[in-house]
Amino acid sequence: MDVKPGLNGDVNNEKHTHRPATIAGPTNPMVTPLLTDLYQFTMAYAYWKAGKHNERAVFDLYFRKNPFGGEYTVFAGLEECIRFIANFKCSKEEITFLRETLSPTCEDGFFEYLQGIDCSDVEVYAIPEGSVVFPKVPLMRVEGPVAVVQLLETPFVNLINYASLVTTNAARHRFVAGKSKLLLEFGLRRAQGPDGGISASRYCYMGGFDATSNCAAGKMFGIPLRGTHSHAFVSSFMGPDEIIEKSLKSHDGSRTCEDFIGVVQTWLSKLKRLSILKGVFAETNQSELAAFVSYALAFPDNFLALVDTYDVMKSGVPNFCAVALALNDLGYKARGIRLDSGDLAYLSCETRKFFQTVENEFGVPGFGKTGITASNDLNEETLDALNKQGHEVDAFGIGTYLVTCYAQAALGCVFKLVEINNQPRIKLSEDVSKVGERILCRHPFSESKRAYVVPQRVEELMKCYWTGNIDKKREELPTLEANRERCAQQLDQMRPDHMRKLNPTPYKVSVTAKLYDFIHFLWLNEAPVGELQ
Repeated sequence: MDVKPGLNGDVNNEKHTHRPATIAGPTNPMVTPLLTDLYQFTMAYAYWKAGKHNERAVFDLYFRKNPFGGEYTVFAGLEECIRFIANFKCSKEEITFLRETLSPTCEDGFFEYLQGIDCSDVEVYAIPEGSVVFPKVPLMRVEGPVAVVQLLETPFVNLINYASLVTTNAARHRFVAGKSKLLLEFGLRRAQGPDGGISASRYCYMGGFDATSNCAAGKMFGIPLRGTHSHAFVSSFMGPDEIIEKSLKSHDGSRTCEDFIGVVQTWLSKLKRLSILKGVFAETNQSELAAFVSYALAFPDNFLALVDTYDVMKSGVPNFCAVALALNDLGYKARGIRLDSGDLAYLSCETRKFFQTVENEFGVPGFGKTGITASNDLNEETLDALNKQGHEVDAFGIGTYLVTCYAQAALGCVFKLVEINNQPRIKLSEDVSKVGERILCRHPFSESKRAYVVPQRVEELMKCYWTGNIDKKREELPTLEANRERCAQQLDQMRPDHMRKLNPTPYKVSVTAKLYDFIHFLWLNEAPVGELQ
């Protein structure tokens, strides 16, 4: 299946003062103005009641600590935030619900105000999605009327939190597995609900996985789909006699094999007679063989068999090879096997030897490189252990530990007020430095840690993704594929010691001396002064 663009809307980069947005709505229809905490609406009312609701406010969205004990995070979820604000509007039904929910002392004028608000007076600046980011560095800066921006807090944090967490988890699995291995996301059945499953497929692909088993995500986002059969399919067969239609056309359509089962049985007999395989297997399970034959007849150009229902080396692998060799006679090439239990390192190595023996003994070019996929509750630790033991797995199907982010439940994003009416409450940005200009950099919170730096490259991280009614160009939302490429490129720039699982080297994020002084001035100015008695 070819990768198609994601569901990005047609972002208009031309001047568009007071012009309606042309960005599609959120992927999940549950993402509405009501997808927020009650206190956002109670605060909005209090702002409105005090006449402060239109005061210009600036909020920063960031996180305090990297997940999974690591030293980096991948930023994701920005597109869904932009989709949300581009279509932000309280419906009459939502206004009615809020009127019934909030205190009866709330004035009618407030609900009229809610019915009229949108995000046309909001600006959003953000680091590009798919970027590698670090703690306490703002991922997004949201500017606008304080009451409106306050209503964006909970949905923004919700949309960024899990997206960034699972993308980072996927990137960590990719780093351990290595670039050459195929990574398949198999987590839908174990995900936290339908949206957890859809989001996981999308952001695991962004983080470096190659395909998903999730058909809905494949349709929505153009993610390649992969999958074979289950143990139930193998167990459902009793023997070869159940197969009624036994014929199979050759790959080029030039001829038809009338008794494909007979060809498979002939190949199985040849395998048994090989002296080099003596003692590996005797009689294989015939119901398993029937299941493999049936699946091959259904998908001759995409035959991949689950071989551990009964015994991998004594039945599953020989049965697979017999079917694969019969397919080879007709011009097809089997995709490979899947191991879902047992000692994956040992079984993959033994299977590879078996495949290589078949190639050498029967002169079948490339058979020794037939694919081996492993699954069954894999995670970072098991991938690392397999690497250390030595294995012959070509692809990993990973589910539960990946999509549930089993090692850490949440990223912990926060949304903090940094400026109100041009008065800073805390400020984490300033003029951009210049290449070749020597500057003093300081640890944000440790007074003694400082160093002079001469930047070789300067990149402005924050880009404008939503301009509201401001006469300004905004960034186009990239496709999922483009975000995936950005993620890969950014991770390639990281030093391996920053990315390793055990004791990663801390990644140093510094601030200029000017910004350091300003931050500490604000803290000292705002901190209460005690009085000793």
